[in-house]
Amino acid sequence: MNRNLSLRLALAMLVVASFSNDFATAQTYPARPITLIVPFAAGGPTDTIARIVSEGMRVSLGQPVIIENVGGADGSIAVGRAARAAPDGYTISIGNVATHVLNGAAFSLSYDLLHDLAAISLLTDAPAFIVAKNSVPAKDLMDLIVWLKANPDKMSAGTFATWGRLFGAYFQSSTGTRIQFVPYRGAAPAMQDLIAGHIDLMFDQAANTLPQLRNGKIKAYAVAAKTRLALAPDVVTMDEAGVPGFQLSVWHGLWAPKGTPQEIIAKLNSAVVDALGSPAARQKLVGLGQEIPARDRQTPAALGAYQKAEADKWWPIVKAANIRGE
Repeated sequence: MNRNLSLRLALAMLVVASFSNDFATAQTYPARPITLIVPFAAGGPTDTIARIVSEGMRVSLGQPVIIENVGGADGSIAVGRAARAAPDGYTISIGNVATHVLNGAAFSLSYDLLHDLAAISLLTDAPAFIVAKNSVPAKDLMDLIVWLKANPDKMSAGTFATWGRLFGAYFQSSTGTRIQFVPYRGAAPAMQDLIAGHIDLMFDQAANTLPQLRNGKIKAYAVAAKTRLALAPDVVTMDEAGVPGFQLSVWHGLWAPKGTPQEIIAKLNSAVVDALGSPAARQKLVGLGQEIPARDRQTPAALGAYQKAEADKWWPIVKAANIRGE
């Protein structure tokens, strides 16, 4: 009995010591720079959002937030590195609906997107557009759909990343059309070819689409959102265009490795909330076509629930369309 009592006391002391160490660590966190892993090359929408948000976080946390761009395999390499990092709050990662939802169905991953990462906060939401080269004759989306049905596989569309391929497959299944998809390594080269007339269509997010729309280099048929985008009020929604219920957005969030202490998650979340509340940051993000989520959607629990709901919605569609990671 004495031995059992001693073992229990020792175990209790270990638990108390572990809690005390975690609490002390959280109290002094952050004591050095934080690395923010971005799963794509510099200059793209995800990288730009990361840099805007990280600057605001730096002010709140009192430490630099250093961007590390890790490309490859539609972002799955970077997310894997982030998932395997020490859960101490000094390595966090940004991602989007592709890297943190769709890749779970398109790739055979060595990590679990829904269980090996700790949600910090939803950052932005950006609706996707259906755009075309200016010479496409269809006057509106229904006119385009009629033409596509009468001419299957006669029109080409540039696709890139998992979400771009999903958008194309989702559009085909929703409209009964068939399009010839042309894969690209990124949005920039696909957009260049669309402007040059080498492809006919693109399914793209607002950050890439809006500058070209403003310059008149392409035209938009619809935005896959519940309401029209304030920066493109003349572009109708899919509902208005005649394809009800078709909504797809490219949202971004922030995660830490699983096991990161809740006190540290709370500090990181608070820094994100401060960053998203900054007028300067909001102006920059809105200028990129990003929508800032409401405050109640900026909690760790809200992002975790949203990520799970998106996986339940999109994984069956990704698998049915046989979309595989590249």
